[in-house]
Amino acid sequence: MEILGIDIGGSGIKGAPVDLTTGTLTKERFRIPTPQPATPEAVAEVVNEIVTHFEWKGIIGCTFPARIKRGVARTAANVDKSWLGTNAEALIEVRTGCKTVVVNDADAAGVAELAFGAGKGRNGLVLLLTFGTGIGSALFIDQALVPNTELGHLILHGSDAEHYAADSARKKFDLNWVDWAKRVQEYLDHIEFLFGPDVIIIGGGVSKPNKSIKFFHLLKTEAELITAVLENDAGIIGAAYHARHMAGG
Repeated sequence: MEILGIDIGGSGIKGAPVDLTTGTLTKERFRIPTPQPATPEAVAEVVNEIVTHFEWKGIIGCTFPARIKRGVARTAANVDKSWLGTNAEALIEVRTGCKTVVVNDADAAGVAELAFGAGKGRNGLVLLLTFGTGIGSALFIDQALVPNTELGHLILHGSDAEHYAADSARKKFDLNWVDWAKRVQEYLDHIEFLFGPDVIIIGGGVSKPNKSIKFFHLLKTEAELITAVLENDAGIIGAAYHARHMAGG
């Protein structure tokens, strides 16, 4: 079975059909820059361009960088404020003519990693943390997703933790990898105190081997600490896999 997965990000919107048995893309990924401003109508139009590119007629799964409840965007921390309260699923369905499931972007990455990547077969409390513009989180208990955790907004040093320890903070404050790792370590210490996870998976752009080699060895946790493996395809794969229930999967 294949479902079209689409990953809606701040700089680009990309998609590809996904084989749900293997978790692999069956066609080359197609990417379009995110429109600015990224209003609901403008983003839905780009999603439709991707659907048209693949001549897709079936179910689609989409990620979105917000808390999603029953298809509606309930937060707008890192996206255009006009998304707040928008029924993203209904909007995309109307524009594309395809049944649509929308899921938080970090949750989608976590779903992909637990189904096909670093978290495959791991039970207990597993936490994926993505470090990028913000800090995304996906929490699983015995492989079951606890949706919309938004742990990047935990308070650390008087503000959202992502303002202190996201990869964007490393760039904003011109931190070297060692100094940034110290901030990430503070955040992980806070996470472990609150949740006591069995496994922590580090995802996002910093999980790529050419970046993780610069800081990962500096981090120490009681939980098993591993890096994500699906990299830029995680959102696409997770969105498609999360939408499989609409096809009876």
